[in-house]
Amino acid sequence: MLEVGDLVQAISHSIVRMASFTGKELREVIRRPGVLLSLVLGPFLVMFLFGLGYSGFRAPFTTEIVVPTDSDFSRSVDDYESLAPGRLNITQVSDDREGAEARLQDGELDLLVVVPANSAAELREGRQTTIRVAWNQVDPVYDQLAILATQILVSSLNAEIIEQAVATGITLAEGELGPEVSSIPPGVIARPTTAETENVAPTPPAVLNFFGPAVFALVIQHLAITLTALSMVRERLSGQMDRFRVAPVTSMELLVGKYIAYAVLSLAVSAIVGVLLVGVLGIPLLGSIGMFVGIVMLLTFASLGFGLLISLIADSERQAVQLSMLMLLASVFFSGFVLPVTDFAQWMQYIAYALPVTHGISALQDLMLRGRVLDTWMLIALFGIGVVLYVARSCGYGVSSEPPTDRLSAEIRS
Repeated sequence: MLEVGDLVQAISHSIVRMASFTGKELREVIRRPGVLLSLVLGPFLVMFLFGLGYSGFRAPFTTEIVVPTDSDFSRSVDDYESLAPGRLNITQVSDDREGAEARLQDGELDLLVVVPANSAAELREGRQTTIRVAWNQVDPVYDQLAILATQILVSSLNAEIIEQAVATGITLAEGELGPEVSSIPPGVIARPTTAETENVAPTPPAVLNFFGPAVFALVIQHLAITLTALSMVRERLSGQMDRFRVAPVTSMELLVGKYIAYAVLSLAVSAIVGVLLVGVLGIPLLGSIGMFVGIVMLLTFASLGFGLLISLIADSERQAVQLSMLMLLASVFFSGFVLPVTDFAQWMQYIAYALPVTHGISALQDLMLRGRVLDTWMLIALFGIGVVLYVARSCGYGVSSEPPTDRLSAEIRS
């Protein structure tokens, strides 16, 4: 049996060994101030930018009102601006219903209001006047906001009609509506108009349908950034990058080879996740598979560039992971995943659109839930982000476009 003295000595030695490892880890962290900065200042900076850039203002719905030529409703925009202040932005009043419906489908309008042509006749017969209100939203939050805006619109319109009827007097109302005015039910007098609402989006605004493509885009970006950043930092710390600089390989060949390798791995994982989204979770894919693959490839290409850029900054694998997590945190806050990008200040929107996932979320949601990408410029932006980051990373290597053997021969000849 161990004596008490031996036991105490073993415990003390164990404590010393643990303390030595603790001191070693602390010294490594202190020697790398970038790790502390990314741990402390990184999340603080994200929250600071969020608090500074988030305006808390939800833009009103861009609305067009269609008034038929034989309707007795007003055709002046000013007469409708006070019906739902802060909720609706009445851009125009027209009689072109087909054109307005096309603009609604193309995303130029948020809300379409179509007033009836025979409102006076319906009131004479004791029926409510039905106003059609349509919107094209796959976001469940915007869908509920559209319903609320419609309720405010109808309530304000009813109050306006009742106020005008009281102001003009019963005699004038009888003269306008005819002898049948006495047969109008009290409920119709209190609520002369009602709304017939319709969401014309191809898919219902369900939470799973809307956030599924967004999570998919976040997975693609985070996977590509993390894998690339870790691999490049590991090669740099192991001395592989120094060997590449003296090997007969150009920076373009090196980067293209790495892009292809990481792209194949990222696309393989993306294919598995995409099949699970559509096949298991039942999220619709209304657009073409070819366009779906193209968006995933563009998002992967741009995300790989961010991973390579992080590998230039990080001085250890630990810091590469931390910076990758900061990118994920910033993407959740600013990409439109939680809050629409338009809710932020204008300068903050520029930062948000610099993130590949911002364009990926919008493009994937449109393609999967609407069948087509409404903002095609986002695809061009993804390609542009990828190209800019590729060029920046190429310059970061400090390797000429000529193989080192060719450069050495040129120097000998000179």
